[in-house]
Amino acid sequence: MSDRTADAAIVLEDVRRSFRTGRRSVEALAGVSARAARAQITGLVGPDGAGKTTLMRLIAGLLRPDAGRIEVLGLDVARNPLGVQSRLGYMPQRFGLYEDLTVRENLELYADLQGLSPGGRAARYAELMRMTGLEPFLSRRAGRLSGGMKQKLGLACTLVNPPQLLLLDEPTVGVDPVSRRELWQIIEHLVRDARATVLFSTAYLDEAERCDQVLLIHEGRLLGSGPPEHFTAAMKGRSFIATAPIGRRALQERLARTPGVLDTVIQGGRVRVVTTGDSPGRQGIAAAVPDLTLTPIAPRFEDGFVARLRARGPDGSAALAAPASSGSAPTGEPAEASAGREAIIRVSEVTRRFGEFTAVDQVSFEVQRGEVFGLLGANGAGKSTTFRMLCGLLPPTEGELRVAGFDLRTAAAVARRRIGYMAQRFSLYGDLTVSQNLRFFSSVYGLSGPQQRRRIEWAGGEFSLGALAEAKAGELPLGFKQRLALACALMHEPEILFLDEPTSGVDPLARREFWRRINALAGQGVTVLVTTHFMEEAEYCDRLLIMAQGRVLTEGTPDAIKAAARGPERPDPTLEDAFIAAIGAAGAPEAA
Repeated sequence: MSDRTADAAIVLEDVRRSFRTGRRSVEALAGVSARAARAQITGLVGPDGAGKTTLMRLIAGLLRPDAGRIEVLGLDVARNPLGVQSRLGYMPQRFGLYEDLTVRENLELYADLQGLSPGGRAARYAELMRMTGLEPFLSRRAGRLSGGMKQKLGLACTLVNPPQLLLLDEPTVGVDPVSRRELWQIIEHLVRDARATVLFSTAYLDEAERCDQVLLIHEGRLLGSGPPEHFTAAMKGRSFIATAPIGRRALQERLARTPGVLDTVIQGGRVRVVTTGDSPGRQGIAAAVPDLTLTPIAPRFEDGFVARLRARGPDGSAALAAPASSGSAPTGEPAEASAGREAIIRVSEVTRRFGEFTAVDQVSFEVQRGEVFGLLGANGAGKSTTFRMLCGLLPPTEGELRVAGFDLRTAAAVARRRIGYMAQRFSLYGDLTVSQNLRFFSSVYGLSGPQQRRRIEWAGGEFSLGALAEAKAGELPLGFKQRLALACALMHEPEILFLDEPTSGVDPLARREFWRRINALAGQGVTVLVTTHFMEEAEYCDRLLIMAQGRVLTEGTPDAIKAAARGPERPDPTLEDAFIAAIGAAGAPEAA
């Protein structure tokens, strides 16, 4: 091992890897060179499809690079993959827990696989159970654990034989903020007390700020590396909170079109603004909106990432274009003006049981026409069951559900014709082309003839899918899959749109484009119900409902929920802080 790499746990030199997909060659990694220091957390940050998993598998010796060199803990991976694998722990995205085995039986299995001596197992299991908080659940089958508990058990199994290097491939995806925070506490403990080295892959940009250093990857290329503050330093003096006596959606749209503005996102009742480096100054931006107030705030990691993506131009990410009028719903006043006039969704004392288990327990709420309503909760809280009942996919055990004026007990099929549904994994048919997917979903919704052709033409133009009409859906970049999925959900011009984790894994520009479209739909009177673990996304909602253990904990606007969590220790809480406080006040949901 050379002196140059003695302090590095991982050294990457011009690493390249391509895959064949049908007749196409996809470049997953395009000459990545980087280093990860020992006894630190290095974040591998980027959206789905960026190349993170491919790089993880190359480092673990599970794939061979087409070109370049990888050194791990002083060993050349190509020459000695088994030596490398004996020193590291690797937790892939879909970790292989055996759901019919108990927590203890899973630990025993992985101890056998990792060659841990029987004499050392009891003490190691006790340490791992204390670390993960799973001590009370040793006899519970893994399939009966919540999502966050499964992730913690997966991490414990990876750590049965303590590794020098820990590779974690998106361990926090799909888990609630409470579980995310607990996983981070475990990881930071490993680095601080056990001096482990961690490579942590994530699509959540806020997690980058918890890392010692960051490798920022996009479309197989390294956009930058260094400590998180390296990415935010260039953004100093360019981030503001904007308020004005107009609706927040109208304010965001107006600012997004203003010269000198790089980025706008909604945060509760306000708009967060990032200016370009050559902006005309605060006065120039303030002149675009009467009575605008701009308050300086500290930049964050995501600001730097967005700036780097925009600097790459149209080749770096899908261009952020303002959505055209979709014709997807009756026009009307913006939701901020019309909310409260008509309840289009009514949930009254709804309970859902599965045998002796109560998943939803006497839940009641209403959603107004044109409102964006967020359904939040910890893993296992009952929100997915509630969501499925509202879609007409699952009948309630007790209570009443009315959607678009129809009782879902007696008229679920009629109500479903008023609903558009966009699933987390988009429910597209990967072997069908874009055009065939649009034709299929429009047929499912009862469209045919000229009306069907008109809506397919609308989708091609509105979502810039025309040039991709003959491309297979499974081969599209993630941002275009998202566009196609939303287009399919809107083919029949629904009154209500259900969104299940709609921006999971997509890059920040695609997320912004998506929410500008949703805001436009809400302004036309479409009602949107969204379930998400992503708190930045929840800020776009007009109101939120937070659930735990099948019951409603709190309901209100994002700003009201944050205000309820304000205190001496949290004078300016984030929505994630407020979510965790609400769950904590209700007691540990994992114990349910």
